[in-house]
Amino acid sequence: MAVRTTLLAGDMGGTKTLLALYGLNDGRLEMLHQKRFLSSEWPSLEPMLQEFLGSRNGAIEAPIHGCIAVAGPVRDRNAQITNLPWQLNETALAKAANMNQLELVNDFAVLIYGLPHFEKDQQEVLQEGHQDQGPVAILGAGTGLGMARGVHTHQGLLALSSEGGHREFAPRTEEEWQLAGWLKKTLGLDRLSVERIVSGTGLGHIAHWLLDQPHAQTHHLREMAQAWLRNMSVDLPAHASQSASSGDELMQRAVEIWLSAYGAAAGDLALQELCSGGLWIGGGTASKQLDGLKSATFLTPLRQKGRFQDFINGLQITAVIDPEAGLFSAACRARMLAESGGTLS
Repeated sequence: MAVRTTLLAGDMGGTKTLLALYGLNDGRLEMLHQKRFLSSEWPSLEPMLQEFLGSRNGAIEAPIHGCIAVAGPVRDRNAQITNLPWQLNETALAKAANMNQLELVNDFAVLIYGLPHFEKDQQEVLQEGHQDQGPVAILGAGTGLGMARGVHTHQGLLALSSEGGHREFAPRTEEEWQLAGWLKKTLGLDRLSVERIVSGTGLGHIAHWLLDQPHAQTHHLREMAQAWLRNMSVDLPAHASQSASSGDELMQRAVEIWLSAYGAAAGDLALQELCSGGLWIGGGTASKQLDGLKSATFLTPLRQKGRFQDFINGLQITAVIDPEAGLFSAACRARMLAESGGTLS
């Protein structure tokens, strides 16, 4: 069934919000209008939506179905936005935007809806493998560690949110044991989650740990690392990555430890979900660390899963590299809602 109406898509976070209108061109989603907003400049999402819809070209139909990806958990059609004092309600938003339906989806889980529709320039295969109609899974290291699952239904993939990034970190090597102990002591933690290490922030923690060692007293990033926990506006993870790319051996080791832990976490998710439909790697670091994701440093620990190694070796594993994948995926979900008449029954 062809969708003839305009679709609203959004990707909102504590810092910025992207809103867009999509239409269909030969069965493919085509962006018609887009605007970027600074989230903190608005008292809530409702007036932002009204301003955006009012700014569209008169030739573009008003949308009646839409999906907005939000940086926070969604429960019972309500969402609390991380880093903003906003409470969102689907019914209130749809009314303010004069729409039949506007669905809120967690901003990482929404990627599930884009997976079947990504073009070649939006993704890159890390391991060729088999894909069937079984579950799919995605994880991605950004500020934290996002995870989501997807199951096939008669209407297409249905996203299931996850907080798997907060499960317990399990050190695999003596080096990881030392890192975990140092990090728990430094941060005053009784329990260490996976995302404390497998995330953009986690790369900073690993770099800080290595720079805290006696042999690193003269390293040019040592003072930055010591100041980082007090003021995370200093981007230690980015400086560590840049230094590694420039040949800094200590920071190259930091990236190797990070990639290895990341690969192990990805393999654990693949086993947990038995995602025979495919495993995807997303998040803000995927395109920046693409060479690392293709390397044995990442793929070997991903595959080393004992009796299930053959299962992992047979999976299709793909990196999502489009920085606007969340917005596109929200449009894909809006299209699903429109095609089903705006209901999920």
